[in-house]
Amino acid sequence: MVIDRDDARRAAETELSGYDYQTAQPNVVVRALTWLGRQLDRLFTAASSVTPGGALGLLVLLAVVVLVVVVIRLRVGKFARAGRVPRAVFEGHVRLADDYRRAAEEAAAAGDFAGAVRERFRAIVRELEETGVLEEMSGRTADEAAREAGRHLPHFRDELLGAARLFDAVHYGGQQASIVDYERLAALDRGVHALGSGRGNRGASLAEETT
Repeated sequence: MVIDRDDARRAAETELSGYDYQTAQPNVVVRALTWLGRQLDRLFTAASSVTPGGALGLLVLLAVVVLVVVVIRLRVGKFARAGRVPRAVFEGHVRLADDYRRAAEEAAAAGDFAGAVRERFRAIVRELEETGVLEEMSGRTADEAAREAGRHLPHFRDELLGAARLFDAVHYGGQQASIVDYERLAALDRGVHALGSGRGNRGASLAEETT
């Protein structure tokens, strides 16, 4: 008896539908991954046929696209994280306000205005702690320090909040700082220092006189 193509196909389908063959089939996940791989292969083949340089040109193009995406995510992610995650003003051992001032002046003299801004803001917060306007507290963020101090020193509220935003943007967000930024913080520091000069830790009196 001669078996034609249709007969052979039907016989094969009947045989493969048996239990032994069905249990040997890959699971749904494996089949889905296999199908996806075939589709990607077809897409790659089709795209390489119209891309200058063929498959090699497509690979180079894809590499460039991936590189651009990575760079964008690193840059954007850096600022996004800086905006989302509050960071502490002080890191490690906390020094005196005058120590932070000296460090700020040295950084400014060297043209490192980012470092100068960072140290000058720390001098401001430390001055507020030393005069008792702020309670000494580890882990306090720049925004928290500015808001709390602004309640006691309303004349400086806006300047303190602006200084806190600048500190976060420069120190944690990677933003460039200028001599104008530093001079603004230095002027604020001098104003806060002048209020507390000669008063020791009498922060309550200082707060009363400025309200």
